[in-house]
Amino acid sequence: MDFFAKRLIKWYNFNKRELPWRSTSDPYKIWLSEIILQQTQVNQGLSYYLKFIEHFPTVKDLAKAPEDKVMKLWQGLGYYSRARNLHEAAKTIVKEHNAGFPQSYNEIRALKGVGDYTAAAIASIAYGLPHAVVDGNVYRVLSRVFEIETPIDSTAGKKEFYELANELLPKKSAADFNQAIMEFGALYCRPQNPDCANCIFNDKCEAFRTQKVNQLPVKAKKTKVKDRYLNYIVFVDNGYTYINKREGKDIWKSLYEFYLIESDKRNNEANLLKSKELVKIWKGKAPRIINVSKEYKHILSHQNLHARFYQIALENSPHHLKLKKVKIAQLNKYAFPRLIEKYLKDEDLIK
Repeated sequence: MDFFAKRLIKWYNFNKRELPWRSTSDPYKIWLSEIILQQTQVNQGLSYYLKFIEHFPTVKDLAKAPEDKVMKLWQGLGYYSRARNLHEAAKTIVKEHNAGFPQSYNEIRALKGVGDYTAAAIASIAYGLPHAVVDGNVYRVLSRVFEIETPIDSTAGKKEFYELANELLPKKSAADFNQAIMEFGALYCRPQNPDCANCIFNDKCEAFRTQKVNQLPVKAKKTKVKDRYLNYIVFVDNGYTYINKREGKDIWKSLYEFYLIESDKRNNEANLLKSKELVKIWKGKAPRIINVSKEYKHILSHQNLHARFYQIALENSPHHLKLKKVKIAQLNKYAFPRLIEKYLKDEDLIK
């Protein structure tokens, strides 16, 4: 199987994209790029990487930053637990490692938000340590070239792919090999419409030979998708409105939103205004509805979100709701989920 690493690294040396985290050995910058690219393609993640480096050039700068600033810079990138974990890990590095990035696989793996793949990537790229990365790109390339039909989300599959990746890894060229296989998976061996005609492995690829490319890799489990209906009440109070920071283990933790009433099905305007949550606020007096938005839909990996926004004129401040009163003109200072940000832009409430 020597052909695999030799061809791959040769291809990478001639075809790799010039990216800022590839021109540095700074483990902080490599770590930052890996966290951003966990669930994000390079063309979207690059601008976020540059913003973070500009605002937080060192791990100390990131560690001492307010959470709201970190979340605001991350706004729009999605999978927000990455930003929270990044921030917490920076604090750990400063506190427990005296602001020096940990240098062993196990120490890197112990950082919040760092899994096996990310630890292997950082350890190999920053320090040249012989740990193979195994992510979606790697599963796809290896399953196709070697025609492996073991489900990648099974215990047996994870073990098989991990062992194969480490068997193929040239110990002295771990950094190049790991970056090469990820790059090749992203550019050629794509999930949809892979470029098999120009693939450097098309004379060796078993899936290409047996015409199974589109059937691999195999997943055993199907993610259950549920629908959620979010009814946002946008209180309008003489140039002010009220927002709330999300907490708990649900989506969008540490991001801001308007007062939320969630329902198990689509709600109409009349029923919503009669809900017990709002009746407490009105105290018997019917509110004045300024505007009702269209429905906004946002698709996550396991949820379909349906949101509608109700602008309502408020006469009495809802102190008992423990909401944050802010100027509408200053909403752009807060980090909102992309769905809410889109609504705010549509209504010209932020620029």
